[in-house]
This record gives sequence, C-alpha cells and structure tokens, in this order.
Amino acid sequence: MTTQPAPGPGRWRMPAEWEPHERTWMAWPSQGYTLGDTVEEVESARGTWAAVAKAVARFEPVTLVVDPGDVQVAHSYLDADHRITLVEAPLDDAWMRDIGPSFVVSQSGSLGAVDWVFNGWGAQSWATWGNDERIAGFVGGQAAAEVIGSSMVNEGGGIHVDGHGTVLLTETVQLDPGRNPGLTRADVEAELARTIGATAYVWLPRGLTRDYDEFGTRGHVDIVATFAAPGVVLLHWQEDHDHPDYGVCRELEAVLEGTLDARGEALRVVKVPAPRTTHDDEGPVDWSYINHLVVNGGVVACTFADPQDAESLAILAAAYGGRDVVGVDARPLFARGGGIHCITQQQPRTTA
Repeated sequence: MTTQPAPGPGRWRMPAEWEPHERTWMAWPSQGYTLGDTVEEVESARGTWAAVAKAVARFEPVTLVVDPGDVQVAHSYLDADHRITLVEAPLDDAWMRDIGPSFVVSQSGSLGAVDWVFNGWGAQSWATWGNDERIAGFVGGQAAAEVIGSSMVNEGGGIHVDGHGTVLLTETVQLDPGRNPGLTRADVEAELARTIGATAYVWLPRGLTRDYDEFGTRGHVDIVATFAAPGVVLLHWQEDHDHPDYGVCRELEAVLEGTLDARGEALRVVKVPAPRTTHDDEGPVDWSYINHLVVNGGVVACTFADPQDAESLAILAAAYGGRDVVGVDARPLFARGGGIHCITQQQPRTTA
C-alpha cells in the first residue's frame, strides 16, 4: 500500500496529478472565440474536444459540463461512450482547467474543491465569464465535495503541484495587476497554504512568449513546466536559437536547478524538446508537450503532426514510469490558446 503525504499546514492537500483519479472533468465548447466563426472552425473545436474526452475515457470516467443548448450536438460527437457522462450548466467557454475547481483532499480522506475567483484570465477584453465564474462551485457540488471559497483570482493552469507541498507558479499570473492588484508573493503563498496545503513555492519569472499575445493567459505554468514525480520537473525546451522561447527556457532552467522542494531536496530538470515547427501564420508558436494530462495508468499528450512527436512522447513515457502515452492532435487547441491540460481537470480518488 502506498502512503500519501499528509496535508500541509492547513486542512487540505492538493494531490499530484499522477495519484489515482476518480474521474476527469471537461466542458463542451459552445460559444465564443473558442468555438469559432466558420463551419470549419466549429467542427475543428468540437472534434478536438471530443477526441480528448474519448482518449481520457480509455483510462477513467469523464464528466462533461455542457451548456443546455448543446446537449444534443455533444452527444452526436461522443458516440454514446458509456464512460462519458454529460451534466448541464450554462457556459461561456470550455477551458475546464481554469474555470473549474482545484480538487484537494483532507487528512481524513474527504474531498474538497477550491473555488478560485475567475475573471477571464485577468479581465481580458475579449473574454466573458458571467457563467464560467460559477462553474467551480457547480462542479464541486456535482462531485459532492466541500467547496472552499477563495478571494484570490487564480486558474488551475496557473499552478502545478508535487503532492508533497511544492507548487510551481509564475509571477506574471498570480501577481498580475488584472488578477490580483496589490497582492504580494507572501499574500499568494499564504492563500495557497490555506487552500491547497502548499509549503514550498517555486516562482518562475514568466511563461512562454506566445502566451502573452491577445488570447494568451499571460504566463500559465502548465504549458512550460510540470512535475513528473517528487523532485522531477519536466521543462519545455526550445532548441531553435531564433525562437524567443530559446532564452525563456534557459532562464527557467536556471531558476529550477537552484531550487529545493518541500522535502528540502534539489529539483532535477528533464528537458522535453519542443516541436520542430517553430512558426505558424501568427508568428512563433508555443506548441508544447508539457501541456498533457496524467490519467489512471496513462498520459494523454499533445501531438502536432511534427517530426518531434515520437521522441518527446517517449520522454514523457519514461518520466512517468512507462505509462501508456496516447497522443491527440492539439493544433486546434493551441490555435485557440491552450492544450489538453487546459481543457481537463482531474478529480482525485478519496478514501472517505
């Protein structure tokens, strides 16, 4: 039997993504820029979200939040997969990692759901969030979790944890004036300690360059770095000297290699090479294999029809102890500002 770490200084602990899941939560794209303006764009969005849901469902149940007006069309894309359940709630968008709760567990084994404030990634001019700001509480209720309110603006894509109290985060997200004007590092750390049991904080200075464009998040960590095991960080690695992320990756590497985790041990960095495609019609891409989802017995990973796909997915398989890695073409997701991790949210299995 594996003994899991106890909660940190607060009541709650956020499990690592590789710990057992009860299910994965997603949301169905129904409107807004994510869905698209043309028939082809709409088909691309729906087809890609469905492909990710089906890939995850190979490993664990999926619960998909669907706007009431889109239930029939969602069913038509999902082929009545018995491991995918639909629940109805009004939606603005479909990035469940960010609009949904961050699930935590108590020392007694009960489930909690942190309801961060969501304000459209720092009140972006193109975003609407009147419905999405209520999804975390809705999902927490559907999961029969204790909903833990927070006054801090945050998104699930803005943090990664190792299950032992260490959290990865970026200065440009949690300290963003559009999200948390006036908050200091100490303020953020205190709230993360209270809500997810964090005890050690790895502050990265920024995220990938494309993420600061119009439809970006201004630095989500889940596209650039993640834990694969306690003490092991997977880092997006751009090898093209002419790409703006060449310098970014090396700056982040220097921070990570000089940091101790919550156990007092030095972090080990595993570089995951970026796709060899460096540009699209909009400029330098932020295509990344880091934005994957760890599931029960597997990993659902982004692919890009790129020559680098096989090698980088093999690195993921090795990092996660030989788990089955399933790739899904994530180019339609990245064209809309995210990846597979961004549209999924794991619910940990509990003992209570």
